[in-house]
Amino acid sequence: MPPPRTTTKPEVLRGLVDRVVFHNEDNGYCILKIVPEGRHDVVSLIGKAPRVVAGEEFEAKGTWEPNRDFGPQFKADALKLRRPDSLAGIERYLGSGLIEGIGPKYAKRMVEKFGPKIFDIIENESKKLEEVEGVGKKRRTEIRESWIKQKSIHGIMLFLHQHGISSSRALRIYKTYGEEAQAVLKENPYRLAQDIRGVGFKTADDIAYQLGVAEDAPERIKAGILHVLETAAGNGHCCFPESEAVKKAVELLGVETLIAPQIEALIAADQIERVSDAGTPARNEGVEAGTAGKSDHTTFLYLPHLRAAEQSIAASVKKLTAAPAAYPPMDEEAALGWVMKKTGKELAESQQRAVREALHQRLLIITGGPGVGKTTILRSILLILQSKQVKLVLAAPTGRAAKRLAESTGMEAKTLHRLLEYQGDGRWGRHRGKPLSGDLFVVDEASMIDAPLMAQFLAALPDGAHLLIVGDADQLPSVGPGMVLHDLIASEKVPSVKLTEIFRQAASSRIITSAHAINRGQMPDLKTSRTSDFFFLKAAEPEEIKHTLVELAHTRLAAKYGLDPIRDIQVLTPMNRNLLGTISLNQSLQLALNPPNELKFEIERFGVTFRVGDKVIQTQNNYDKEVFNGDIGHIITIDADPVKVHIRYDADRIVAYEPGELDELQLAYALSIHKSQGSEFPCVIIPVSTQHYVLLERSLIYTAITRAKKLCVLVGDERALSLAVGRQESRKRWTGLRGMLG
Repeated sequence: MPPPRTTTKPEVLRGLVDRVVFHNEDNGYCILKIVPEGRHDVVSLIGKAPRVVAGEEFEAKGTWEPNRDFGPQFKADALKLRRPDSLAGIERYLGSGLIEGIGPKYAKRMVEKFGPKIFDIIENESKKLEEVEGVGKKRRTEIRESWIKQKSIHGIMLFLHQHGISSSRALRIYKTYGEEAQAVLKENPYRLAQDIRGVGFKTADDIAYQLGVAEDAPERIKAGILHVLETAAGNGHCCFPESEAVKKAVELLGVETLIAPQIEALIAADQIERVSDAGTPARNEGVEAGTAGKSDHTTFLYLPHLRAAEQSIAASVKKLTAAPAAYPPMDEEAALGWVMKKTGKELAESQQRAVREALHQRLLIITGGPGVGKTTILRSILLILQSKQVKLVLAAPTGRAAKRLAESTGMEAKTLHRLLEYQGDGRWGRHRGKPLSGDLFVVDEASMIDAPLMAQFLAALPDGAHLLIVGDADQLPSVGPGMVLHDLIASEKVPSVKLTEIFRQAASSRIITSAHAINRGQMPDLKTSRTSDFFFLKAAEPEEIKHTLVELAHTRLAAKYGLDPIRDIQVLTPMNRNLLGTISLNQSLQLALNPPNELKFEIERFGVTFRVGDKVIQTQNNYDKEVFNGDIGHIITIDADPVKVHIRYDADRIVAYEPGELDELQLAYALSIHKSQGSEFPCVIIPVSTQHYVLLERSLIYTAITRAKKLCVLVGDERALSLAVGRQESRKRWTGLRGMLG
């Protein structure tokens, strides 16, 4: 049969989807290879669909268009897809990976066994599937559950896609609302922004517009106000000046006179709180000197859970500081002599003062930068108290930080979430009514702890507990709202020891001396030396910086220092977007360090190609799998039939992921600096460019440099580094904790 003629005349085309060349889940755009009715050759179709599966039957309205490289293509203005009727189509459809537990091999066996009745068999008589070779009870159950889920979600996905929601988010919406999804959205589409991760106010607002919600509708105004406060919380603020919130709400909503009445309605409904005392919330600037003073703003708005978190922290801290330590009696001088002999480390006078202080205080903060001996002091305190049968409990905010704490102390350490027995959906096994058990609680990397998590931890401490908080107050603040460590120190109501003396061995490291210089607001010495562990390589343009960075990771550093490019070298960058963001850098580094070949299985999901050998990072807590936000692993195998990705975390723990769960993972050759907190890496490479202007500031660069254990290389523009050293943007957060402690 001759090839189709290209014509601008619209026509209707029907047939079978042979394979999916490309499908963008965010906007539905797809390139398909199809077999039109009455033909045997495969041609291309371009269109939009919420999802598409090989083997489906299609009906498309559109026109044929010429293409120099691929021949005539059918451009569909409208595209409908449905489950196939032909045996070949059914086999292709079932074997496409859509249904968990079925790959091409099992699809062929099932169609041979049951023919066109297979869909009905799966849904209503799934026990019969066990008659197929290789299908047992476990696989049969997996197949039926996946089929029911896919059938239920199909109608919902069509509805959502018509209103601009991507397929991946449609799945989350279905998981949240189930069969009620369409009814919920029609009643109040703004619930999406409240309930679904990854769906913001603007997406919900677009859907509301398409559903006919008026611009001045009360639910729209309320949702916009809440969005402003939630955005502020996402930027680290616990509260926000009311005048600023109103201004941002007007910009967002395009209405003005209606904002104030809806703020009052939200307050009446206990959805937000107003604080009138202008002296309570303060913007964190000049923290070192405790100079953050009273604000010119008169009223502040809080989301209730953040107000409650700060109040709870203040109450817990006041209770702890009101009582002296209650450790068993001991001879302090003898204990210090004993612990120095046991560890073989002589404690300097400043370190001995810190140990004594810890033995006297019910609550103590120990803070300081790298090389000042925090670990030595902590280990000494713990050994002394352990010898007195004091029950010690150690924790840190992330898995990697907890692992480092355990390695440095020789004692068990848990993540705060695991310690508090987090059960998901805001439920905790340990709380005020069911407290933890222990005498001294140590929490490390405390700068990473946001207000809600600190409130939960402090509330779960038992009566009579002691608390030692350890951290570097000059690092980036928590990703979540608050600046708890800064506020506790700046309040001057909590006993604190700030360590500043850099000890001799650490002073020989230019990583450490450079970090301290930056922390003082000074440019580090950028002169290079063969024996140095800190380098600055000049590169002006983003393209040059990227090229140098990839070359360093791929060949130069591995050759000179004997580093494993994937396991030992970590690229840290300020942001996710742009040429020097994590997304772009990960693509380039993956291509250089783990290129594709026919021996390496790979799978593309959610815009990311995952390949055997890749370094990946978990981006959210998954309590069922026991992997947590920030955990780094390596893909060791990818099963093809059915598709499963197996990732090794730590030395011996292997976790399996279904294709639909891969949105929890990202490539980890390059990480954001925020994601690197609490971790150390043998070698760190940091791009420094004016392309990152918005995010460049002192705490960011300081945090990145202090992640390096043996080698740190900055690549970029000296002006950009100077700009970063001179700015302290991360400390400009509105919080109320200091005022509450006063």
